[in-house]
Amino acid sequence: MTEDTPHGVVSIGELARRTGVPVRTIRFYCDSGILEYHRTGGGHRVFDAAAADRLLLVRRLRAMGLPLAAIERVLDGSETISEAAAVERAALDAELEALRWRRAALVAIENAPPEERAGRLELLAAVHDRGAVIESIVAFWRPILVPLPREEFDSFIDMNVPPLPSEPAPAQVVAYAELTTLTTDPHVKTAMTHQIWRSDGDRISDRLQFVTSVADAFEGAAPLVAAHEIPRPGPELDQYVQAHAAARHERDTPRFRRELLTTGTTDTDPLLHRFWRLTADITGTETTVGAVHYWLLDALRQTV
Repeated sequence: MTEDTPHGVVSIGELARRTGVPVRTIRFYCDSGILEYHRTGGGHRVFDAAAADRLLLVRRLRAMGLPLAAIERVLDGSETISEAAAVERAALDAELEALRWRRAALVAIENAPPEERAGRLELLAAVHDRGAVIESIVAFWRPILVPLPREEFDSFIDMNVPPLPSEPAPAQVVAYAELTTLTTDPHVKTAMTHQIWRSDGDRISDRLQFVTSVADAFEGAAPLVAAHEIPRPGPELDQYVQAHAAARHERDTPRFRRELLTTGTTDTDPLLHRFWRLTADITGTETTVGAVHYWLLDALRQTV
C-alpha cells in the first residue's frame, strides 16, 4: 500500500498476493477491460474489495480455456457460466471431430499401397477441411433440384447426403473424398441432371409436380429394392412412367416408354454408378435414389 491509496481498496501488489495472479497478468486484464480499477492521485492502480473474487473467477475460466470475450460476457451478466461452458464445449467437440477426420486421413495415406500413395494424398488433400465436405455435396444437388421447396430439398439431403461420422474410419474418409471429388466434376453434374430429369428438363412444364410424382413412385419401389426383389413391371413402374408422361403432356404408350428408356444416355455412365455406390456405402443403405432409379429402369426395359 502507498500513502495515497484510499481506505477500502487494494493495490495491484496486494491483489496479486491474495489471488496468486502475477501483477503483469492483472495489468493485462485491466488493459483488456476485464478487470475494473481506479488510479490514485499518484497514478497507481487500485481495486475494490470485490476485485479478488472477480479475478479468481477470470483465472478459473481461463484455466478451462474460455476466451476473454466469453469471460467478459460472464462478468457483465449477459451469459451464465453454464452457457459459456456449453459454447466452449461445442467448439471443442467440433475441433476434436476435425482432428479425428485429419487423423483418419493420415492413416489412410500411411496405409495406402506405395503405388497408390501419391494419388491417395492428392484425393484427401482436396477435402482436408471436414466442414466443406457436406457443403460441396449440397452445392452439387441444389441446382439439379432447383424447383424443390426448402423443406423437400432438406428431406432429400437428409436421405441422400451421408452425415459425417464423428469418428470416421480411414476408408470412410477416402469414400467421402472420392464422392466430393465427383460432385465437383462438371461432367458428373450434367450427367446427374440428365438422369434425374430423363432429359435436360426443357420439356417438363411443372417441375415441382413432376418431382413430387416421381418421389411417390420411388417411395413405392424402395421396399422392393430393399428386399432385393428382381425388377419387374408393376404399379410402381406405372406410376413412374405416368409421372414422366404427365410432365411432358404425353400418354403412357409403348412408344413413350421406348422414348423414356432411350433418352437415358447417362444411365450407363460409370461415374454415376460410382457416385451412387459411394453414397450407399457411406449411408449404409441400398435404397438410395440411384438404386431405386436403376431398379425402375430395369423394370421398364422388360415392358419395352
